[in-house]
Amino acid sequence: MIFFKTQEEIELLRESNRLVGRALGEVSKYIRPGISTLELDKIAEDCIRSNGGVPGFLGYGGFPNTLCISINDEVVHGIPSSRCLKEGDIVSVDCGVVKNGFYGDSAYSFAVGKVSEEVDKLLRVTQEYLYKGMEQAISGMRIGDIGYAVQSHAEANGFTVVRELVGHGVGRNLHEEPQVPNFGRRRQGCKLTTGMVIAIEPMINMGKRYVYQLSDGWTIRTRDHMPSAHFEHTVAVGKGSADILSTFEYI
Repeated sequence: MIFFKTQEEIELLRESNRLVGRALGEVSKYIRPGISTLELDKIAEDCIRSNGGVPGFLGYGGFPNTLCISINDEVVHGIPSSRCLKEGDIVSVDCGVVKNGFYGDSAYSFAVGKVSEEVDKLLRVTQEYLYKGMEQAISGMRIGDIGYAVQSHAEANGFTVVRELVGHGVGRNLHEEPQVPNFGRRRQGCKLTTGMVIAIEPMINMGKRYVYQLSDGWTIRTRDHMPSAHFEHTVAVGKGSADILSTFEYI
């Protein structure tokens, strides 16, 4: 079932999602070689709690931390630990917040120091794919239009789209209907209408699209161990354009 939001609920969702943006911005100040992912996790948790929110991922389905932090060939759902970032790494930081009873959800992939030209392109164009997808999040379009926009742009640049993991509706629950794949066909799937709030989150691999889950029950890695990038915004479907509820302005 899709839960349609009132404008008042969308404004509460905006508040939650902007706090996610603040937390990502705070984390971005400390992205450097030598810092552990657990330290980054603590920075985000402190930011969220000091601004009246609750970490949305902590305890969700048994997840043990505030952030999902995924490095290099880890696609998503990496568990923060004593592992330290190194020069040339790329790191996806996915953050969730609960505030006023509504979830915020957003992710950003960072370069750690100087990265290779190929990795820099992966980061740059994956963020472009996110915006290509969001351009389709308008009333009257369909879920397949979002997926097609992401997939066609990715494949035109020589990258591949992870298919086992998808975007989703966001509201009083972190994961709501509809699912929002990063692949698809134009004019196919659920029709988009105002009142829908969805997270669009391209997960793009430099190599082949295939992934697997580690024995920790969470971390997803590429099978060929090539790098992967992940960006995410939560948006409200609009009449002429998507209303972007989350933000990267603090990064």
